[in-house]
Amino acid sequence: MLITILLFALGFVLLIKGGDWFVDGAVGIAHRFQLPELLIGATVVSVGTTLPEVMVSCQAALQGNSGISYGNAIGSIICNTSLIAAITVAVKPGPVSTDSLKIPAGFFTLAAVIYLGIALFTGRFERWQGFMFLAIFIVYMILSVRSMKDHPEEETENEQTAETPIFKDILFLVLGAAAIAVGANLLVNNGTLIAQWLGVPDSVIGLTMIALGTSLPELITAITSLMKGHGALSLGNIIGANLFNIVLVSGAAISLSPFSIPAERTIAGINSSFVVDLPVVVLVMAILCLPTFISKKLSRWQGVLLLCIYAAFTVYQFLA
Repeated sequence: MLITILLFALGFVLLIKGGDWFVDGAVGIAHRFQLPELLIGATVVSVGTTLPEVMVSCQAALQGNSGISYGNAIGSIICNTSLIAAITVAVKPGPVSTDSLKIPAGFFTLAAVIYLGIALFTGRFERWQGFMFLAIFIVYMILSVRSMKDHPEEETENEQTAETPIFKDILFLVLGAAAIAVGANLLVNNGTLIAQWLGVPDSVIGLTMIALGTSLPELITAITSLMKGHGALSLGNIIGANLFNIVLVSGAAISLSPFSIPAERTIAGINSSFVVDLPVVVLVMAILCLPTFISKKLSRWQGVLLLCIYAAFTVYQFLA
């Protein structure tokens, strides 16, 4: 058990240090090429912090466990938005460049509509649909890069022009992504063993350790970004990660092994995913994005409301 505890602690250290390196590398690249931090967060940073979800969902798909593949993607979107983004907004609300937000938010809306439509009307995902989601991911990345070139980051008088070597920024980015992925894996696996040793039920372990564990990279990156004063990078990372949970995480899992929507729990004879999980995904993203587009800023009330929704959703999962 001592080794398990040490590996658990190592996971935390890797997550924290990896988040620090990853943010430094991403911000360095953004400033070097005068790219908007929000779009850097919605592309490069989001891919790195979504790696744990990709690994968990693909492994579950290959093992024929559709519940984990489906629940990991949907649960991570809810956690990212109503917990991680909520903390970011509640702690440091402020103005947002809606021009930079249009591409990630627009692609998420498109992917979510397709995903929800397939889930509600067919109840099953086929392999060609997985390939379609992966194609959307590729198109998104291409358009995001083009948008970055067309809308370079505006320089301010207070910004220092000193640059680190490009290889150092890339090295920070790669090492940060690797440390985050390994750290999340160590934290989830060894945290589960510790919980089992303490006698915590398996159902509670699944709802807490795995669901929140795979979202820890987003949480660490969001907190690190806030501490370094890069709130736009944090928000872009959350929205990008949510998009990737549909087009990359689910797309990869579906392509490897098509599956039906799990129907383990029902409400009034209806699959609870259709009544609770999927509507909550739409609700929390609407609360995060719609007021932001209207007022061109993030408000503290959004973060507080999202945190309340996450608390209610978590209580429901335990009591249902």
